[in-house]
Amino acid sequence: MKYSILTVAVLSALSFTTQAQTITSQSTASTDNEVEVIQVRGVRQKLQQDGRLKDVIQKTEVLDELMIKNKNALSLTQAINNEPGINVSDECSMCGVKRIMLNGMKGEHTTILVDGLPTHTMISGYYAVDAVPTTGVDRIETARGAGASLIAPEAIGGTVNIVTKQAYENQATVDVSKGAHGVEALKGMATGVSEDGRTGLTLVGQYDKKEQEDLDDNGVSESPFQENFNLSALVSHDLNDTNNLHIRVAKLRSEIFGGPVIGDTVGSIQEAISSYDGVDSDKLFEGNNVNNRYIGKAWETTEWIETNREEAYIKWLTELSAYTTSEFSVSYAKHDQDSFYEGIDYRAKDTMLYGRAKFDTELNDNHFLSYGADFRTEEMRSHTQALQNVPDYVSDSFDYDVKGLFVQDTWTPIDDIEIAMALRVDKITADFIDEKKPGVEIDKTFVAPRIDMRYFHSDTLTSRLSVGRGYRAPLSFFETDHGILDSANGYLIEVDSLEDSVSANYALSYDADDLTSTFSIAHSNVKNLASLHENEDGVPVLSQLEDDASVTTVDLVAGYSLSDNLTINGSVEYYDYNDVFRSSYTIAPVETRAGIEVEWKTDDYTIFWNTTWFGSRDLTDYGYEGYDIKGDLSSLKTQNAPAFSVSDIKVQYNITGQIKVYGGLSNIFDYTQIGNGDSPLFYDQDGNYDVAYIYGPLHGRELYVGIEGSL
Repeated sequence: MKYSILTVAVLSALSFTTQAQTITSQSTASTDNEVEVIQVRGVRQKLQQDGRLKDVIQKTEVLDELMIKNKNALSLTQAINNEPGINVSDECSMCGVKRIMLNGMKGEHTTILVDGLPTHTMISGYYAVDAVPTTGVDRIETARGAGASLIAPEAIGGTVNIVTKQAYENQATVDVSKGAHGVEALKGMATGVSEDGRTGLTLVGQYDKKEQEDLDDNGVSESPFQENFNLSALVSHDLNDTNNLHIRVAKLRSEIFGGPVIGDTVGSIQEAISSYDGVDSDKLFEGNNVNNRYIGKAWETTEWIETNREEAYIKWLTELSAYTTSEFSVSYAKHDQDSFYEGIDYRAKDTMLYGRAKFDTELNDNHFLSYGADFRTEEMRSHTQALQNVPDYVSDSFDYDVKGLFVQDTWTPIDDIEIAMALRVDKITADFIDEKKPGVEIDKTFVAPRIDMRYFHSDTLTSRLSVGRGYRAPLSFFETDHGILDSANGYLIEVDSLEDSVSANYALSYDADDLTSTFSIAHSNVKNLASLHENEDGVPVLSQLEDDASVTTVDLVAGYSLSDNLTINGSVEYYDYNDVFRSSYTIAPVETRAGIEVEWKTDDYTIFWNTTWFGSRDLTDYGYEGYDIKGDLSSLKTQNAPAFSVSDIKVQYNITGQIKVYGGLSNIFDYTQIGNGDSPLFYDQDGNYDVAYIYGPLHGRELYVGIEGSL
């Protein structure tokens, strides 16, 4: 059924592009005045220009369409993982939740934008973020640091902006691939332009899935089954010579199932969920050892999450005068989650509406002013039947409202210096609506200043400095280690303050003909950081830390073109967390990392190799303590994560200008935490079973092949 729907979408797009006429050069020139033309840059070396920076004052790193394809990335998380300053943390072997971390900050501190607009709700960052498709993505822009975006002050770690490919020509592509572990994908995209050149349409469809992985053959998966289905459409229409309208709609469905292996321990997902009887088994594993065969009931290790998300935005761009342009936009998102966690049901519906009016005025040759107002309103309602009668259960349903004003002056006192001074003022209210939480928890006016500076030392050397303040309301229980799983005790919420962050980022970029590099250093400090602890009755509590948490990040990225065909890029990174920040993590983050990439490209072939090395870590710094055997304290799991590396290779051959075949290996040397003898499953000191003793890869070697056709 999913393939049928996707096929219809692709065929419809093909029909549109076939009927459309090629635009004349005159109408293209006219359109260029109203619509920003996106130039796709071809190789990694081009991304390295200005230190892989977008040509803006603030440090903004760009990952283009071709680099996404080199990685064979099906999802946003696969595309940006292990890019400098970015880590996608795998935080549960059962539910597969992934978090996008920028500059060492936590996943909830990252704001995901689509075409510069918020289209993800607060709980969207926990599930289905790894279902965001890469088909139809022109580029991904990452800005790190608090206050990184004038329109997203809650992004105290930074923003990830997904830029949709716009229609500037009539084109359609279909890509089919298959790989190990049941990985398969069908991707389709079509762009078409009307005869008069005023209307462009982009249609995108993607279906992908992968099966469970049980690398130690004990009947419990270490990597879950996941199936994703996406459809989207973007229309750009020039109303006249000074007005343009953008409309985008998208629908996403994701299903994740981890735990008992289908076809081994259990027959189907439905069978696993319906096996729930509320009676715990005496033993989950033979000999109470997580490395042995699973003998418990299917539901006792089942985690299932179904996500349905709808997104839409409308953006009106208009030229008010020769010196002033404006943008009026509204975005909408609805995120529905239905889930089952080892006997605990949880359903949530989160709807978000965002609106913005923004104006840009060129005051004179030295000052460019941006100003406007926006609002965001979000309503989340959750329900769990299993916890309704637990005395210490508090619902995490909330109402969240923000109204803001912003202004930014970009000042160019001399040709070599640019300074952008910005200020936001936001009125924020956040209210947990459970009757056990009377009153409004957060009601505050927040002032968020930011300054960005760019200085051209010479034609080849550029400095960038950014300092900013941001905030975030910690409103979701899912950012705190699955406390919802404790059905016996329920959970409590003790949040009454915004997380308040200040960060500073400095980057020095060198750009010569063949060699480019960027050295960066950043520091972030967070007050009132959300954290999970248990009270004296053993009840999990979502609360906030009294002391400040901070992290300092240092990285160096360089690229060198040995010839027109061969490019080498490398990076080294270091992250220093203070003890407060370390105590808040549930999964040990990256501390040291280095990477090397090699791309060789001819008219017919593209070969891409990537190796990423991760340094060792002391897991006790992050509170790791687990045992393989229940009640046996001599079976302590490793507390020193070893250094390791992961390598990938992809080879593409152009049969014709329209047909390409490709294949590759990800995790070439098959390094996994499980293969190294350490399951992510464990018992704690009190004999409670858990599934997140994670410090290394959980996904084994994958061989894949595919074919792409276009017209």
